[in-house]
Amino acid sequence: MQALLIYAVVIAMTSCTQNTQTAESTMEKPSLTTQKAATKVASEVATTRSFHHFSIPSLDESNKLNMANYKGKKILVVNVASRCGYTRQYEGLQKLHEQYGDKVQVIGFPCNQFMGQEPGDKEEIALFCKKNYGVTFPVTTKINVKGKDQHPIYQWLTNQTENQLGDFTVSWNFNKFLIDENGQLITHFGSGVEPMSNELIAALD
Repeated sequence: MQALLIYAVVIAMTSCTQNTQTAESTMEKPSLTTQKAATKVASEVATTRSFHHFSIPSLDESNKLNMANYKGKKILVVNVASRCGYTRQYEGLQKLHEQYGDKVQVIGFPCNQFMGQEPGDKEEIALFCKKNYGVTFPVTTKINVKGKDQHPIYQWLTNQTENQLGDFTVSWNFNKFLIDENGQLITHFGSGVEPMSNELIAALD
């Protein structure tokens, strides 16, 4: 009788140990679906870049404008042109730069994709900006803001998969994108929104 009792106890202990090992094994090995999902999330996080990742040559191409240098300030990105009906907005952009430069960094991106309204070379663009509007905020080298040769900065600005906010179309000269202090896109303004408008000034706060 005593031998049978001892045998029963041994069987029970062995069964308990096997069940514990099985449970631990199940916990230690996540499903293939879970592994794939975790890998996808990690990949998306790794490929998400802030605006501060980018740099671009200045208008005279003598140096690079590194967006990381503007951390702590908002950045207003504007595709500019010298022969557009909105060209007068240079005046408002310069005023914004002077009055709110502690909050926002204005940067002009010359582009000739809209009815050929920025045809000049770098010297002509620089002279136009200085002579007519006294521009002192940074202006970049001429780029494409749409199409197959779209600059990487504008790929980021216009695609939700990169900017994490939305898909946007640059419809004409003087569209405006506002980036926050941490390099994240806040909003997009059409060409008709004046630089010193209540709408844009409010967004700075």
